[in-house]
Amino acid sequence: MASAGRDGSPGKRRKGGPAQQPRTKKTHRKGSSKPDAEVGKIRLNNARPARHQAPPSDSGSGAAYVEDGVRLQKVLAQAGVASRRGAEELIAAGRVEVDGEIVTEQGLRIDPDTAIIRVDGARVIMDETRQYLAFNKPKGWQSTMSDDQGRPCVGDVVAERVMAGQRLFHVGRLDADTEGLLLLTNDGELAHRLMHPSFEVPKTYLATLKGEVPRGIARRMREGVELDDGPVTVDKFTVIEVHEGQSLVRITLHEGRNRVVRRMMDEVGFPVVKLVRTHVGSVSLGEQRQGSLRVLGNDEVGALYKAVGL
Repeated sequence: MASAGRDGSPGKRRKGGPAQQPRTKKTHRKGSSKPDAEVGKIRLNNARPARHQAPPSDSGSGAAYVEDGVRLQKVLAQAGVASRRGAEELIAAGRVEVDGEIVTEQGLRIDPDTAIIRVDGARVIMDETRQYLAFNKPKGWQSTMSDDQGRPCVGDVVAERVMAGQRLFHVGRLDADTEGLLLLTNDGELAHRLMHPSFEVPKTYLATLKGEVPRGIARRMREGVELDDGPVTVDKFTVIEVHEGQSLVRITLHEGRNRVVRRMMDEVGFPVVKLVRTHVGSVSLGEQRQGSLRVLGNDEVGALYKAVGL
């Protein structure tokens, strides 16, 4: 039997005595209770999905413990998935995967630079340099990062970010007279796909038109209107209100040609008086104040990735 030292701690084992038991690895932080897996099953996942949703590796290596690595729950918290405690609950609920293996035990240390982490099957983005912004462009503003005539432009509202080293660019354009939602990002691949017609990302506008549109207008718009650069069709055309010689309509289309809504409505005899873009894909302008910027939520970024196959 091992003798005790003066301070009460175990002394050295006497020769021939029983072998000292190996220490078990501590899996929880001191003082914390066991994470609740049932709470973890319903906890909101705030993960920002990565752009490249590569399939899980079939190498079979699974999650490896890295002695000098970072605890998995800390990595998840730093990525904005949940608080550290919330991340522990997600792990306990079996919703977190590392390198192709579901991890349910707490305390795994990983290399965040090399490990592939998924929450609910979606890979979590670890690159904090990515920026995704929504701008409510006022009428008269230019969809440019600078303007040699001194007119207000998108670049004015992100000047401090650009000076701090962020390289931002706008996703498509709105003409000077059109208001509403304009996305800005430094994610070149996402921006390219959002603008490319082959991905058919819908854009929705509220248009005030001159004249009272007839009942059959929606069908005609869906069948197509011939413009000088080719026909254009709408996905949806809804008449919201007709009053005192004007009509308020909602138009959804996936075309990105210059001034396409205005030219289309001119062609059918109902010129645009006012035009506001309210949606790009599932991202909504909502109650955002004119001239203001807001950071897109993780769910909004994820929906944009999904819309363009990233």
